Amino acid sequence: MSMLETNDEKPSKCKTLLASMDILTKHIEKALKELDRDSVSEMLDMILRAKSIFVMGTGRSGLVGKAFATRLMHLGLRVYVVGESTTPALHSDDCVVAISGSGETRSIVDLGRVVKEIGATLIAITSKPESSLGEMADVTVRIFGRAKDDGDGDSEEDYLARHLLGEYAKLSELAPLGTTFEITALVFLDAAIAELMVHMGKDSKALKEMHTKLEA
Repeated sequence: MSMLETNDEKPSKCKTLLASMDILTKHIEKALKELDRDSVSEMLDMILRAKSIFVMGTGRSGLVGKAFATRLMHLGLRVYVVGESTTPALHSDDCVVAISGSGETRSIVDLGRVVKEIGATLIAITSKPESSLGEMADVTVRIFGRAKDDGDGDSEEDYLARHLLGEYAKLSELAPLGTTFEITALVFLDAAIAELMVHMGKDSKALKEMHTKLEA
């Protein structure tokens, strides 16, 4: 039975909410099918080899980055968020994880060039591997999803949106301003933490110890 149906076949409440959750779920499923595991393995190796890890992104992608940085800290890794007042200088034996759906966010692209000048490793998380950020990165992980500046042209995703609502609706109405990329990137990076736990021989107890050290 579809998420948009009820047992008595009456129209469900919060139809748009349910359709939005459904389209996001489908995006995550598609991202899983399309994920290039070789590039993901390279990314994980680079993170584990780095002396320090720097994470950067703007807007909601920046919030996704901060969530990822928090989990890396829970793993006991040395991690910093670019732009924070306590972030130290970058060195050539560090790596930077840059998150940008479009791969063309000016501040992130400019910082990416600085990373390359310093000689540090640059990892791009983007839906556009052919973008400026994707092209300059040492490894690029493509995350299926629409960036906020992809436009409102009709697409496969818009077809799914119309199908879910039974009327004309664009993806931008169900998942506005890059939501599909940001949510999918968040799920991917949390899953990457699970993989890193295996590589490092860590369990949830070890993460909890790091999580609670400074709590009263």
